[in-house]
Amino acid sequence: MGSTEKPFTVVLLRHGESEWNNDNRFCGWVDVGLSPTGQQEATIAAQAIAASGIEIDMVYTSLLKRANITMENIVQGANINISSNQIIRDWRLNERHYGALTGLNKADCVQKYGAAQVQTWRRSFDVPPAPMEDNHPYYKVITNQPAFAGNIPLDQIPRTESLADLINRTIPFWESEVEPNILAGKTVLCVAHGTSLRGIVKHIESISDEAICKIDLPNGIPFVYKLDQNLRPLGERKYLADQDTVKKAVAKVAKIVPGPK
Repeated sequence: MGSTEKPFTVVLLRHGESEWNNDNRFCGWVDVGLSPTGQQEATIAAQAIAASGIEIDMVYTSLLKRANITMENIVQGANINISSNQIIRDWRLNERHYGALTGLNKADCVQKYGAAQVQTWRRSFDVPPAPMEDNHPYYKVITNQPAFAGNIPLDQIPRTESLADLINRTIPFWESEVEPNILAGKTVLCVAHGTSLRGIVKHIESISDEAICKIDLPNGIPFVYKLDQNLRPLGERKYLADQDTVKKAVAKVAKIVPGPK
């Protein structure tokens, strides 16, 4: 790519607020939908992408419906003209698996285990929660989810993951499946999850293991990278929202204890 050619463009988006985000619960691989706020966030995100003038050529998302519902809102609301074979759904973009914590309320966990321990589970780089056992109330819920049938072998479904574990499945997929399309000149939209996107952000920005643990990505606000021929950023990630909106949304997802409703 010559210096006069356009940079490559990648748009990343964390799904709108899910039902379990709203309930302050560890969700991971449980296939919950969007809350009413999340639906509204998906609509606003579609409007932001449409207003940006960015023309999307390929869409990647996970197998989980909170990401898929958000993605479908974007495609329809932003009038993205792509065919079904240009929308790739893959389990390797799924959210991090929270193991034995799955389904638990985060504030309750703070009361039981202490804030430091819960923050370690949420934001350390390589400390996973305890693994999910067969008798866990959500084990069969996860393994029997229709979206997984034929799309991921049972023995590939994790029992728990750290951020490092998640990166070990997400980034090889990104490098082998997504980056060739970016380098072919396609503008890519990836609608995924807070932690799977943190892994991708770490990869794109070459962020250290320590620094990525301090980054929170807001629900429902698209952000854009302009990349050079080596797929390195030509500037900071750009959110398609005003600074105050981004700041409030980041603060919301960073909190463990919910505020008054």
